[in-house]
Amino acid sequence: MTEHTALSSETQTADAMLRARAKRVVPGGIWGHLNAARLPEGYPQFFASAEGCRVRDVDGREYIDFMCSWGPILLGHRHPEVQAAAEAQAAKGDCLNGPGEVMVELAEDLVAMLPHADWAMFQKNGGDATTCCVTIARAGTGRRKVLVARGSYHGALPWCSPSVAGVTAEDRAHLVHFEYNDVQSLRAAVEEAGKDLAAVLVTAFRHDMGRDLELPTKEFAAAARAACDAADAALIIDEVRAGLRLDTKGSWEAFGVRPDLCAWSKAIANGYALAAVTGNDRFREAATKVFVTGSFWCGTVAMAAARATLRIARETDVPGHIRAMGMRLREGLASLANEHGIEIRQSGPPQMPLMLFEADPEVRKGRVFCSVALRHGAFFHPQHNMFLSSAHRASDIGEALQAASHGFKAVRELEARSNR
Repeated sequence: MTEHTALSSETQTADAMLRARAKRVVPGGIWGHLNAARLPEGYPQFFASAEGCRVRDVDGREYIDFMCSWGPILLGHRHPEVQAAAEAQAAKGDCLNGPGEVMVELAEDLVAMLPHADWAMFQKNGGDATTCCVTIARAGTGRRKVLVARGSYHGALPWCSPSVAGVTAEDRAHLVHFEYNDVQSLRAAVEEAGKDLAAVLVTAFRHDMGRDLELPTKEFAAAARAACDAADAALIIDEVRAGLRLDTKGSWEAFGVRPDLCAWSKAIANGYALAAVTGNDRFREAATKVFVTGSFWCGTVAMAAARATLRIARETDVPGHIRAMGMRLREGLASLANEHGIEIRQSGPPQMPLMLFEADPEVRKGRVFCSVALRHGAFFHPQHNMFLSSAHRASDIGEALQAASHGFKAVRELEARSNR
């Protein structure tokens, strides 16, 4: 891919014009984590199309995509088999007076695929799913306290949002915090909750933004399971971000640790809006008693897309391929950093990598790196974990590393200026 040419005037770009129009009719022009104002210089806000592992912005520039729509794209944008399944279902109807047969089929697929699951129910967003899990756990135990790791992200609802704007203390009155991967901290939180412990809620791995990622230790996973067993509370694993990328049977299955309730979204329908809660028979009755619903939660098109996505993930070892491509990227970045005399830290599973620069508290190096790599056709993120899809191939990783080389050169020049 050739270097993107600099545009002579930002005000002439389609992206800039759309931003100006959006500010007149949308508060701030955009909301939440998709706000490009938080990204380095040059990142587009608006996109026109995508295919495989490539996205194109409204000004026609193409990038190798390492955000995968912030996680939902598992198999590549517009995967033909997923598209065919969705389009066939759309021809019959999507939002109906009740669910279609596909809902039962998808629930059967999940129960067959996930060793912990005896049942499934569906929503639209990850926050829907985590909230349902917490509600079901409280209904099933008759208790209130929910243990969450400090800094973990479970959605953008008042009880768990990283922002305090519009949030009251009462919204979070029954949350008790512990440190991820710290067994003693977890046990102290369990002690604090006492007989009012309803659930321990944990992400599949620690993926707080802007800090090194942490895979869970076997001891921590076992301690979380043991604490819930001892208190007859629910172990909830939030798979919204990691689900299907690490293990199609569940991210903690390798530890021999199975949740009572599990929240899924993002990748389960390869970009179609869908979330799910899966659970065991211990919480089946509670799941029938709570009132959780949404006008679009039984939309059939996303469910048809999910059936195709799950089948492909099972049959083609998608986690294995993504891991291999992630390792290729990780090793290439390490080699380039060494070649340019730049110190970096890489963490997390290769399928969902994070690269941070040493001695970069204000993320100046990370932002410069990403801006320059973007101009050469690679869409990275300076602080958030990235995502790979099964559409990434060795040739795509090679192109991205060429773009990264330009980014490292820019960081080296930045460091040289700073040392003068």
